[in-house]
Amino acid sequence: MELIAGIDLHSDNGYYGIINEEGERVFRKRLPNHLPTILSALRPFQAHLKSIVVESTYNWYWLVDGLMENGYEAHLANPAGIEQYDGLKHGDDKTDAFFLAELMRLRILPEGYIYPKEERPVRDLLRRRMMLVQQRTSHILSFQGLMSRQTGTGISCDHVKKLGEEDVQGLLGEEYVVLAGRTNIATIRFLTEKIRVLEWAALKRVKLKPEYEKLMTVPGIGIILALTIMLETGDIQRFPGPGNYASYCRCVKAKRISNSKKKKKKGNQKNGNKYLSWAYVEAANFAKRHCPEAKRFFQRKMAKANQVLATKALACKLAKACYFIMRDRVDFDTKKIFG
Repeated sequence: MELIAGIDLHSDNGYYGIINEEGERVFRKRLPNHLPTILSALRPFQAHLKSIVVESTYNWYWLVDGLMENGYEAHLANPAGIEQYDGLKHGDDKTDAFFLAELMRLRILPEGYIYPKEERPVRDLLRRRMMLVQQRTSHILSFQGLMSRQTGTGISCDHVKKLGEEDVQGLLGEEYVVLAGRTNIATIRFLTEKIRVLEWAALKRVKLKPEYEKLMTVPGIGIILALTIMLETGDIQRFPGPGNYASYCRCVKAKRISNSKKKKKKGNQKNGNKYLSWAYVEAANFAKRHCPEAKRFFQRKMAKANQVLATKALACKLAKACYFIMRDRVDFDTKKIFG
């Protein structure tokens, strides 16, 4: 007899449902997020428990790792790929847990990737770095807006990063405007320091693997972006082709067409990896400034659309190129990607 378990995981508890090979429900219970309690509840079924499906929520690490370390076969369900029947009159944690188990029993479960445990800490550290970079950018833009409103003149991003709090007085005269500007500059300098700390920590812990070293040949990708792409991508062989990888990087348009007409429902625009999306957009912004071929491609797209869409199109180009670079371990070739 084979058993399959489904877990609807929440912040402080989870609902556990177990079915047999015929789909009959043999166990149901809500358990606290306490691994010894969970293992104790599952122990009577362990000999026949073929697999356990855990919903991929923000807090799955501890549970999946704990189950695997204790001999269970754990699977991560991808919520973005699961859609229950819309006509259900009633749905709750119990139905969700058994639904996951049933999908596994029928072998139609959309699975998420269980990233290797030993590499997760550095990957998550670089995600924190990304968050700090985004916050720093918002303060830079805020200061640039302040300058434009008060003086009618612009100031470059690089210039803002070099400013000290004492420099603001000479740029902005009014007391409260100066205070607002100094707050921006102080925050920018603080975030810059913390970003450097995280970068040094990441570089100390992990190095580029051989299959990812060629990423450094791509215009716009330095060591930190290369590490981010490596850690977020994982095993490149899990992607069948460049289009699949670009889709995972959120670099392709989400749309649905029926009878040559675009549907109002655009599809799951957030399906994929937002960190890879950010990394390739960052690479695109650098590439269009330093690579003539990338700049020409960007300008052609700009003539037909806007800056955001043109940048995204360039990011998609780079993502597809990086797929082959990582898979085949070859250098970036501008002729192959831009013609």
